[in-house]
Amino acid sequence: MYWTIIILTAVLLSAYCVLILLYRQWFLHLPLYKKDNAHAQTHFSVIIPARDEEENIETCLRSILQQPYPPELLEVIVINDHSTDQTEHIITSLQKEFANLQLLNLVDHVDHNPINAYKKKAIEIAIGKSKGGWIITTDADCIVSDGWLQSYDSFIREKKSVFIAAPVMFMNNNSFLSIFQQLDFMSLQGITAAAVSAGHHTMCNGANIAYRKDVFEEAGAFKGIDTIASGDDMLLMYKIKQKYPDGLGYLYCKEVIVTTAPMPDWKSFFNQRIRWASKADQYKDKSIFWTLALVYAVNALLLILFFWSFFMEGGIYNWLLLILAKTLIELSFMIPVSRFYNKLDVMIWFPVMQPFHIFYTVIAGWLGKFGTYQWKGRTVK
Repeated sequence: MYWTIIILTAVLLSAYCVLILLYRQWFLHLPLYKKDNAHAQTHFSVIIPARDEEENIETCLRSILQQPYPPELLEVIVINDHSTDQTEHIITSLQKEFANLQLLNLVDHVDHNPINAYKKKAIEIAIGKSKGGWIITTDADCIVSDGWLQSYDSFIREKKSVFIAAPVMFMNNNSFLSIFQQLDFMSLQGITAAAVSAGHHTMCNGANIAYRKDVFEEAGAFKGIDTIASGDDMLLMYKIKQKYPDGLGYLYCKEVIVTTAPMPDWKSFFNQRIRWASKADQYKDKSIFWTLALVYAVNALLLILFFWSFFMEGGIYNWLLLILAKTLIELSFMIPVSRFYNKLDVMIWFPVMQPFHIFYTVIAGWLGKFGTYQWKGRTVK
């Protein structure tokens, strides 16, 4: 039985390594996008759902509203999702300084019956009140760079995409957890850039996406996915791809990287990753589903073999050989990705993080399917 598991792991790991090398090839062929200097033409509505974000919301809003972008072509809509702190007060104070900042309160637009997808509902309501032809979504704990909107505008005028994914990265406070999150998230972002640009996988992160308002409405908004707590980004992206197969784009540009703080502790980190994993079986993009299934199977088998190896002669040696092969292939992909994000210095930690990453992938994936999680003070199924 042990050797059957070893052979199965080796076969699946080989398939996984081929997939990583394919992502690497796609990523290395990505040209960096450089914005032009033409006058801005795109009218943006930046939508930010916020719940108890008093520590982050002002920094986030100032990074957007103080962009060198024509204010008449920009509106920022914050939709307050039942905050119990000073979030609403901070926004109303900023409205005195910025005329193009709008505040909506979700409580004014929904009844008192609980729902499972508050964020989708918030975004949908905000889009209904928006005036811009293009919607950009980000999160209340994010910070954008000065060239964010100008780069989006240039890309839209040049590429004619209807849905655009763009890069996101965690900040690093040099703690073990922070470095772990940064490495984990960097791999996801690298795969997103590679696969979307190559025309495969509908992957993105809702902290940095843009889409045409009329296309959102044409796709039926969130209808059909509005009972799923997560998925305001990737599930929507798939819906839009069904109507516009060639309309997806990836803005591979350092000036549009959105940065956000990592989860402050292991509990909130696991809740975030369980939330992400919870929508795995909702993907109609089967290329993503089978990729996730392969990744989960490889990590689950490696975890089983780790414990089994203590009872088999040479077991640890066999396990280490498999881990070495996995690590070397992943490094060949992660090093060019880390160069794009200027995070090459954290790659020294990558081999050290392998056992932790295997364990977390298996646990988070299982709980995402069969468990519940806490998010923003709510228990979500």
